[in-house]
Amino acid sequence: MVIATNRFERQAGLVPHERLAETSISVIGVGAIGRQVVLQLAAIGARRLQLVDFDAVELTNVTTQGYRAVDVGLPKATAASLALQELDPAIQVSTVLDRFRPGLSLGDAVFCCVDSIAARSAIWRSAGHSATFWCDGRMLGEVMRVLATTDGRQREYYESSLFSPAEAQAGSCTTRSTIYTASIAAGLMVHQFTRWLRGLAVEADLSLNLLSCELTASG
Repeated sequence: MVIATNRFERQAGLVPHERLAETSISVIGVGAIGRQVVLQLAAIGARRLQLVDFDAVELTNVTTQGYRAVDVGLPKATAASLALQELDPAIQVSTVLDRFRPGLSLGDAVFCCVDSIAARSAIWRSAGHSATFWCDGRMLGEVMRVLATTDGRQREYYESSLFSPAEAQAGSCTTRSTIYTASIAAGLMVHQFTRWLRGLAVEADLSLNLLSCELTASG
């Protein structure tokens, strides 16, 4: 006899599913960090996800981003959507196979997982202030940074992090990348999201250096 089981029962005290079910979520960029974010969101029970990405899966994305060999050549948003449907066919997934464009309607919660400061700045200027919850994940090698905003003070702090591209460290998150760093960064982002769902304060700025085992919080 098969006993019916609530697959979310072990996380019931950590993830408020009623509020999660009411929250529409957009993930901009489903590469290294973004793909891990959408998989974790699906696993905790997200109901409505929007995936925005213009890129296609390359062979190197199989090792660094967790895509499957059969995904090579597909748009990343399409491949990620297929993976979500395998996890939970009831999830409502919409895909935008393009770069973020001003005027695009986004969800209540936005995860910004793009490669460059210039792209982050443009997306923030267009849509950041309309998001109730905003989270930005950045990484290079084994160093990651997660910034989250839910109020005016945190928005001001986040804007100060959008320095000019000339000031950025050379390279992008795709030049030196591992699946384990991306997964940890995604976990920190989803954790901030679940704190927000529970009505808890979120950290404005988290930095984690795996090589030196240093975690710092500021903002």
